[in-house]
Amino acid sequence: MNDQLKPPGQILLSEQQIENRIKELGQQITNDYENKAPLLIGVLKGAFIYMADLARAISLPIEFDFMAVSSYGNATKTSGVVRIVKDLDIDLSGRDVIVVEDIIDSGLTLNYLRKNLESRGPTSLEVCALLVRSGRQVGELGLKYVGFEIPPDFVIGYGLDVAEKYRNLPDLWSYDPSLD
Repeated sequence: MNDQLKPPGQILLSEQQIENRIKELGQQITNDYENKAPLLIGVLKGAFIYMADLARAISLPIEFDFMAVSSYGNATKTSGVVRIVKDLDIDLSGRDVIVVEDIIDSGLTLNYLRKNLESRGPTSLEVCALLVRSGRQVGELGLKYVGFEIPPDFVIGYGLDVAEKYRNLPDLWSYDPSLD
């Protein structure tokens, strides 16, 4: 790895581990939604790489839309205040919707999103999260698809960032700000 790109921290999940798990999730979604055309909603910016790889692992006719929500800003801890920065373009009425999330921390953002999206009348609404930070959730999240449970460390790579840096790393790293 180029030293300019080497992040401060340790690898938690390798590119190969991530790829293998996404193939499994794609097959599970393909089986669960047989003869349907689910709408994948990517939560920007962190989920864009994950959503692209997941979409290629699903053997169904799917559609895409994106939302951007903010609860972090440039910080490494959530502010607890969720706001929609970019809303959907597609009507959810009567659709089978899968929200594609990069990481679930406290679950507050997810709960806000779920309520907001359910109010738009989808036939079904599930969540496919790549990562869930262990021990951080406030209540049951009801996640149908989860890639990995990870320690409560702040992580970067594979679409996740700190102050917009490190999204392009192919692996997932624990972030140590004292080394940055």
